[in-house]
Amino acid sequence: MDLNELMDSLLNPTTTYQELTVERVILSLLLTFIISLFIFYIYRKTFRGVLYTRNFNVGLVLTALVTAMIIIPISSNIALSLGMIGALSIVRFRAAIKDPTDVIFTFWAIAVGITCGAALYMVAIVATPIIGAMVFVLCKADIRGAEPYLLVVHYQNKSEASVQKALPKHKLRSRTITAAGIELMLEVRMKKEESYQVDKLLDIDGVKDAALVSYNGDYVS
Repeated sequence: MDLNELMDSLLNPTTTYQELTVERVILSLLLTFIISLFIFYIYRKTFRGVLYTRNFNVGLVLTALVTAMIIIPISSNIALSLGMIGALSIVRFRAAIKDPTDVIFTFWAIAVGITCGAALYMVAIVATPIIGAMVFVLCKADIRGAEPYLLVVHYQNKSEASVQKALPKHKLRSRTITAAGIELMLEVRMKKEESYQVDKLLDIDGVKDAALVSYNGDYVS
């Protein structure tokens, strides 16, 4: 494949079944790897969870490559494509992904593998930077209102009235009473800069501690 043929394959995608050649396999996997490295970079820069897992990020690159390897023969042979689709339909993955953003990145990696494996290189090359820029803007933009948090308070029985008076507007999740005192778990909504209000609970006599935790596990106060 000379340079002109390479540029033509990149800029003029086709929807017909393509001849399976070594050059096409190498080109598809190489482009998939390069583009998935961009996804790797965006995920690392926009990660906002508690603990960054490099193995998951590497898994995104491998997911794109494996997907491309599956799509390459599918797009080259209609009989093989029908058989492979039937075989893949029985595969079940039970790994739990708790963060919705991780699911989106996984689908993004799969989409890159599909487009590159099907020789639709222009789609992957054009769409990936656009999606990456949008993801970066959305994750970095600090446009947030009141957010939900879990407020956990431990205090002695004698402080019940004072604590109830000082609590922000809330929804009761659990209330545990023991001989040592009371534990309240509440759902509250507030802006991040308003989290200092929780500190006032410690000024009440009999309050042992107060913790404000976001739903995704980020410790706030």
